[in-house]
Amino acid sequence: QLQLVESGGGFVQPGGSLRLSCAASGFTLDYYTIGWFRQAPGKEREGVSCVNSRGGNRDYADSVKGRFTISRDNAKNTVYLQMNSLNTEDTAVYYCAASNRRFCTSSSEVYNYWGQGTQVTVSS
Repeated sequence: QLQLVESGGGFVQPGGSLRLSCAASGFTLDYYTIGWFRQAPGKEREGVSCVNSRGGNRDYADSVKGRFTISRDNAKNTVYLQMNSLNTEDTAVYYCAASNRRFCTSSSEVYNYWGQGTQVTVSS
């Protein structure tokens, strides 16, 4: 059974930080490109960041550049998203997804496996 489980979401004040984790079971993450996506109420799903299987290719949406950092620890079968300087526009459900493509892409159609999501709420 192939599963991805997100954790680390929660309630945070503007300017605060959160670290999201994406843990895999049933398969080895080091063979996959991993993407983070988010969806806010009334808005379409958008790509946030991704990292390829070797870790040398990383992409970020313009809205999060300089604030978010994606990393992976293949020995722990986990990918992380460090989120700093959070603002209210970052409020959304965050999902991680795995693709067998070699390189980063924000196209959700090429991601084969998805987690259930974790809620991030930024509010004072």
